[in-house]
Amino acid sequence: MKSLLNSALLAIAAMLASAPVQAQAYPSKVVRVVIPWPAGGSNDVVGRVVMQKVSEAVGQQFVVDNRGGASGSIGADLVAKAAPDGYTIMVHSTTHVGNAHIYGKKLTYDTLKDFTGVGMLSAQPGVLTVHPSLPVKTVKEFIALAKSRPGQINYSSSGNGSAPHLQMALLISMTGINIVHVPYKGGAPQVTALLAGETQASFATVGTVINQIRAGKLRPLGLGSSKPSKALPGVPTLAESGVPGYDMSPWIGVFAPAGTPRPVIDKLNAEINKALALPDVVKNLENQALDPSPSTVDQFNNTLKADYEKYGKLIKMTGAKVE
Repeated sequence: MKSLLNSALLAIAAMLASAPVQAQAYPSKVVRVVIPWPAGGSNDVVGRVVMQKVSEAVGQQFVVDNRGGASGSIGADLVAKAAPDGYTIMVHSTTHVGNAHIYGKKLTYDTLKDFTGVGMLSAQPGVLTVHPSLPVKTVKEFIALAKSRPGQINYSSSGNGSAPHLQMALLISMTGINIVHVPYKGGAPQVTALLAGETQASFATVGTVINQIRAGKLRPLGLGSSKPSKALPGVPTLAESGVPGYDMSPWIGVFAPAGTPRPVIDKLNAEINKALALPDVVKNLENQALDPSPSTVDQFNNTLKADYEKYGKLIKMTGAKVE
């Protein structure tokens, strides 16, 4: 009986001791960072900048593996099926939660059950932008004009169910305006159409339109985020401009396969947050109109769940889906 008790006590002690040891030992080999988008985009830029700093801090390589395709779902599938040991992680955007509703049963993984959020990297504030030919200079004027011309104003997005599509869909649902959606295949053609006057309005990430705004080729009206953007000083939020409660800011974050030990997740989160506080990282991201956004593990997972519900309702309202 005594030996059984001693064995049980030893087992409990080993379990209690294993968590900190596991965290201290991690990482002991190369970590694969899957970015389910092509090189050069916001996810890729942020992932490389931050993971390079994490790599330097812990003394192990964090090797980026770009796996683009199907709005990030190809790379996400790979990570969902990886061993939950912290050696395969993913840098993905808000599109990750949107895909669950766009693709539905076509996805080979469960967005919430097969992943755990590690932490947020950056926010990608969107800005309501119009072609200079549209006679409006404020959000209120835009809403008034749209109501006076129902169905006559076109807006471009980077695709059905994309963040720009859903940001405008939220504005439509909150204001009752009637404008026409014209989806394009990506952010570049979305902005090109707006510049050419093929569409008169668009929601776009600040980084994709900042140069055109500075050159006077496009006019910013309001930010979709709850706080201002350093890249666009003086541009108010939509909530401040007559649409109280509007808040929809796409983000980029880090994920791991579900079941990854919490000490490993906490270690990664801590190193990511340290990297995001470095002055050169902050400057690098802000130069690309990306807002460094450190978070705790729990904060990020709460954001995932909230955005999963928010995006689901908007996508259902728009009817966007992949056939």
